Amino acid sequence: MRKRKQQTKLSRSQSHRDALLRNLAQELVRHGRIITTLPKAKALRMFVEPLVTRARKNDDYAKRLIARVIYDKTVIETLFTEVAPRYIGRSGGYTRITKLGPRQGDGAEEAVIEFVPVEDQKETKDDSK
Repeated sequence: MRKRKQQTKLSRSQSHRDALLRNLAQELVRHGRIITTLPKAKALRMFVEPLVTRARKNDDYAKRLIARVIYDKTVIETLFTEVAPRYIGRSGGYTRITKLGPRQGDGAEEAVIEFVPVEDQKETKDDSK
C-alpha cells in the first residue's frame, strides 16, 4: 500500500531523482540561491529543510546523517558553520520560492529558491509586536 509518499517523481527513476536533489541541495548551500524549474524547487525545499533542521543540532550524529545525503565535505562544513547558525531561533521555513515565469526555450515554469535572509526574520518578529 502506498501511504505517506509525498515526494514528486519529476519523471525520473529513484536513483536519478536522488542524485538530482543531492546536486541541487549542494548548489543551494554553496550559492545561497539557485534558479530551477518550479517542480524541482518544490521538491528541493522538502529535501533541504530537514537537512538544515538536523544541522542546527550541530553534533557528530547530525554530521554523519547529513554526510549520508551530501557527499561534498566543504558543503557540509558550510551548512554547519554558515547556514544552520542563522536559523537557530527559527522552527522551519528556511527557504523561499519565487516564481519567475515561463522559460524562453521550452516554456517550463522557472523559480528561484533561496535561503530566507536573517533581516527578514527580524522584520517578521518586529511586525508581530
